[in-house]
Amino acid sequence: MDLMKNFWEMAKKDKKKVVLAEGEERRNLIACDKILKNGLADILLIGNKERIEENAKYLSVNVEGAEILDPETSTLSEGFAKEFYEIRKNKGMTIEKAEKMVKDPLYFGTMCVKLGYADGMVSGAIHTTGDLLRPGLQIIKTAPGVSNVSGFFVMMVPDCKYGESGLLLFADCAVNPNPTAEQLASIAITTAETAKKLCDLDPKVAMLSFSTMGSAKGELVDKVRQATEIAKKERNDLDIDGELQLDAAIEEEVARLKAPGSSVAGKANVLVFPDLQTGNIGYKLVQRFAKAEAIGPICQGFAKPINDLSRGCNPDDIVNVVAMTVVQAQKGI
Repeated sequence: MDLMKNFWEMAKKDKKKVVLAEGEERRNLIACDKILKNGLADILLIGNKERIEENAKYLSVNVEGAEILDPETSTLSEGFAKEFYEIRKNKGMTIEKAEKMVKDPLYFGTMCVKLGYADGMVSGAIHTTGDLLRPGLQIIKTAPGVSNVSGFFVMMVPDCKYGESGLLLFADCAVNPNPTAEQLASIAITTAETAKKLCDLDPKVAMLSFSTMGSAKGELVDKVRQATEIAKKERNDLDIDGELQLDAAIEEEVARLKAPGSSVAGKANVLVFPDLQTGNIGYKLVQRFAKAEAIGPICQGFAKPINDLSRGCNPDDIVNVVAMTVVQAQKGI
């Protein structure tokens, strides 16, 4: 399955406008050219128009089809500041501080999404995850019924029998360093919904641990067990089980020995890691050792799609995350 090709085709059928908040950055400009040529999205570049055009000319790329807005000179900035002040005034925001903050490209871009000038935003080539999440959580906030934002990877493992012929979702590999049991349950539920809406999967969600169904004891295991109970109680229509060791989650023979009777064990296609360390290490191990394609990290849980990039990303990574952002906007993820 060429999942990314499918996302491209979906994006083309109902184009959305995506903000590239780091509009002067060269990888973003190369990506912008490719996105426009392939009809994946309409693009809004944030930055100084002269610098953007100079950089595009130097790179021999065409960004003429993109809209360019400079927070320093845009007529939108005044209205954005007033709106941002209203959103945050109960948190001590002043109008003077709001006027200054919306000049920041990430805050300006997030306001563009909030107020409908764009359908989603992508950033992170030169900013940290925290830089992206902060305005997202302050302005866009979480979707109804979602308690926290998390990050997932779509993993495509070649010549693999696990998951759905090598297709699995890994979460949370990007956002929450040490989630509580309640947050872990929310991550499981949100990722199951993402698997259904984005990848057309029947989600089988494994809550991972170093223990399987009570084979080990301790507070780390207790957290995963409690998270599983919370998730099952909140969404008994979803197939979520745990705690499961990785081999019991994906290998049917092991599942029969360690977790007989589980509807998830041996069949999992969504893996929920107990913390960010294990999630981040896990996806990178699979990516490197199994030569898997790791699409992401993609954020989930925002009321509107806001997505992060690795600072080591290349232009093609940006193109793919933009395509995913369009599909998220289409499907309301």
